[in-house]
Amino acid sequence: MQHRTLAHTTVGAIGLGAMPLSIEHRPDESRAVATVHAALDAGVTLIDTADSYHWHAGEEGHNERLIARALASYAGDTSGVLVATKGGRGRPGDGSWTVNATPGHLKRAAEASAARLGVEALGLYQLHKPDPAVPWEESVGALRELLDAGTIRAAGISNVTTGQIRQAYEILGDGLASVQNRYSPAVRDSEPQLRLSTELGLAFLPWSPLGGISRSSLDGSSGPVSAGTAFHEVAAERGVSPQRITLAWLLSRSPAVIPLPGASRPASVTDSAQAAGLRLTDAELGRLEAPLPAPPA
Repeated sequence: MQHRTLAHTTVGAIGLGAMPLSIEHRPDESRAVATVHAALDAGVTLIDTADSYHWHAGEEGHNERLIARALASYAGDTSGVLVATKGGRGRPGDGSWTVNATPGHLKRAAEASAARLGVEALGLYQLHKPDPAVPWEESVGALRELLDAGTIRAAGISNVTTGQIRQAYEILGDGLASVQNRYSPAVRDSEPQLRLSTELGLAFLPWSPLGGISRSSLDGSSGPVSAGTAFHEVAAERGVSPQRITLAWLLSRSPAVIPLPGASRPASVTDSAQAAGLRLTDAELGRLEAPLPAPPA
């Protein structure tokens, strides 16, 4: 496992997006815990969660509590594991998502997340999404207060524009550690945010990094089939999964990139982690360069 810098420390270059372990169609707890343990066995040291990763009403913090139990039951050393959580979104239990990034809510949410994870301070706390009802500087100001209070050790922002990154950097300075936006072979509209993150020394954490490479999205109905099949063709030539090729491609985009593939099975996260040891040739990267058709909204 190669390593990259995040929140003033080093983490494995492939993280684990833990959301599938707690939302709709989640696995039972034994398989969920086994998935986290498999990630740790494979050298993953960044686990991404959120207080809103749950299925039913009244389950706030389900994923955070699950991660805490999985870490506590792991037989190996977990001292180098960075659990990154998020606040500012909610799930009322009907499948929808809400947004609440008022300073008061974010501060209460961070304290609750720390309690659920069983830590004195959160290693990385991310503002999940800008709230259109709250001035951006007020939401980010809450992160500044959490840093100053020692509730969090580093701050991150998610689903943001380049302007919001610059404004957050002005407010947080070195306290800002990461940007988490959607970025994948099919969705590359955060390329400017990736470039800016690299320039500012921030980690860039792609969520939904495998978007667009499933066979069902490559039938040619929404764009050139050749773009999508390139990932499958390179994978077949290498004798590895298309997912592993995709994650290796993401790592090649910038040394700031740390992908967060989701997983709900041990085999999936074990395969994803191996992307950190795969180096694509210039010729292969050229074949993968064409954007894929975007998946359905």
